[in-house]
Amino acid sequence: MTSRPGTFGSRLLRFYASLKKPRVPKGIEVMNPYTDARAKQYTGAFARKFFSDNNPRTLIFGINPGRFGAGITGITFTDPIALADFCGVPNHLNRRRELSSVFIYEVIAALGGPESFYGRFMLTAICPLGFTRKGVNLNYYDVPMLRDAVTPFIVASIARHIAIGGRRDRAIVLGAGTNAKYLRALNDEHRFFERIEALDHPRFILQYRRKKMAEYIAQYVAVLKKLNARN
Repeated sequence: MTSRPGTFGSRLLRFYASLKKPRVPKGIEVMNPYTDARAKQYTGAFARKFFSDNNPRTLIFGINPGRFGAGITGITFTDPIALADFCGVPNHLNRRRELSSVFIYEVIAALGGPESFYGRFMLTAICPLGFTRKGVNLNYYDVPMLRDAVTPFIVASIARHIAIGGRRDRAIVLGAGTNAKYLRALNDEHRFFERIEALDHPRFILQYRRKKMAEYIAQYVAVLKKLNARN
């Protein structure tokens, strides 16, 4: 294995600092939380706490940051309450929950808590920067012209995640429909990962399947434990 300078966390922070907004169609705004002083502080504290080693991580890809989760904390699927109460990183952001974060931290708790979880996994997004249009969250794939415009940026980002220390033998994508189809198409072309597991997206679960939340948590836990068992 090629040695990498620094720790997983220090490489991740350099990646965040290097992110530049891609060109996007008119009328779409790009969210880059990593230019915000508070988000830099939070991501730094988070990386030092959970990623100060060189262990490889299984990458878990969401879609892209939203305004009330990673869009303000800089940490995927982690809203201000989860960041403070579950991850132990104090912050001065409005204590507001974000649906995906609620679900994800239930899964993390079922897997033994943040220290155990983040020692083996990294939550991230297919596109590490977010998008809004007229103040409303936008997924990278909602507008074909946006998807096409940011695809080179996404390809480079996935490659950087692997260089940081992401595992190549497997990855997980959240969003079993369009998000999974897109990542698998990129993977067919670029051969990033040997295998991709797809799970329904947390926001879909809490918006449309909340009554079955316990079943979905169990499904997540089973898939992640199965991957861990393979070491």
